Amino acid sequence: MKIIVLNCGSSSIKYQLFDMPTARVIAKGLVDKIGLKGSAIKHTNEAGEKTTLEGEILDHQQGIEYLLGILISKSHGCMSKLEEIEAVGHRVVHGAEAFSGSVLITDEVVEALEKSSELAPLHNPPNLRGIYAMQQLLPEVKQVGVFDTAFHQTMPEHVYLYAIPYILYEKYKIRRYGFHGTSHKYVSGRACEILKVAADGQKIITCHLGNGSSVAAVKDGQSFDTSMGMTPTEGLIMGTRSGDIDPGALLYIADKEETSIAYTNTLLNKFSGMMGISGVSSDMRDLEEAAEEGNHRAKVARDMFAYRVKKYIGSYAAAMGGVDTIVFTGGIGERDPEIRKQILGDLEFLGVTLDASTADVKGEEAMLSTADSKVKVLVVPTDEELMIAKDTFEIVV
Repeated sequence: MKIIVLNCGSSSIKYQLFDMPTARVIAKGLVDKIGLKGSAIKHTNEAGEKTTLEGEILDHQQGIEYLLGILISKSHGCMSKLEEIEAVGHRVVHGAEAFSGSVLITDEVVEALEKSSELAPLHNPPNLRGIYAMQQLLPEVKQVGVFDTAFHQTMPEHVYLYAIPYILYEKYKIRRYGFHGTSHKYVSGRACEILKVAADGQKIITCHLGNGSSVAAVKDGQSFDTSMGMTPTEGLIMGTRSGDIDPGALLYIADKEETSIAYTNTLLNKFSGMMGISGVSSDMRDLEEAAEEGNHRAKVARDMFAYRVKKYIGSYAAAMGGVDTIVFTGGIGERDPEIRKQILGDLEFLGVTLDASTADVKGEEAMLSTADSKVKVLVVPTDEELMIAKDTFEIVV
């Protein structure tokens, strides 16, 4: 069965075409700069051959129409006709409390997603545009929504509630939802496979570290707590997001700068984080280079990032009554050995003993701890698209 997975952002569409249940990737690519100058589709076939096709792409429907055309083209295609696609899996960022797992997309589901868009105004609308486009272009094909928030719906009430008047939760569903759930679910499960242990009984801390970052406490195979909250702004310091901050500081800034709520929101999400601290870049690679050249603020930014991750690891170990495994994933988690070393330094008291021979691994599965380490530490590259394809296959067959 051929399943196409779509991850629609505000101006981009990531796609992968899978053959299921073998999980073979037939093609993948990126529709970039939708509605902007320099629009292009970057396509990679099964043999790894890359092609860039430039041209005006006005909206998501046009972008999806073009990518489907590529999949059946004589020059770059891998199918003879679009009817070979039997299902579509969509990444949907926010499912609110309505969805605790992946679902077949129906009119009722679309209506619920439209209502929850106010909780994720930057993410859900483009996710929905991908769904609308596929309804128009492949109306007979089943579609499945896979939610970033779904994995975290197992969090206990005392974990997900905020200490605000309870009526605000009842009226507006203001609570911790968490994100990156598909990634946390995949890497925690994969870690159990690597270690040959059952998920039940395991206490795992998963660190998804990238331009957007979060940590999750996974207990008995289920999410127990996670660092992101009602929105992706809470938690770790990120590329341009502030992460945890005293709300009193926000009120102080708003008063002194005489700013609006919209400005404050933009400040926290677009101009803070690693970019705001360093003044150099939101990219850890740039900051590492700048720090090595003596840029003090770049070094401080990296130190702050590592410290915040270390604090969450310690707090989640306490919350779960211990930890068996720590997993690193995401662009930074997989490819920045120096940050990992900073995070893992001084964690011997938890039972972490590191293996120097694997400390510098980048972008591949690896065991960072020694064979006799009480707490196992792994690098597991995430594969959210595969998880979406698997969920889609299970629902439609």
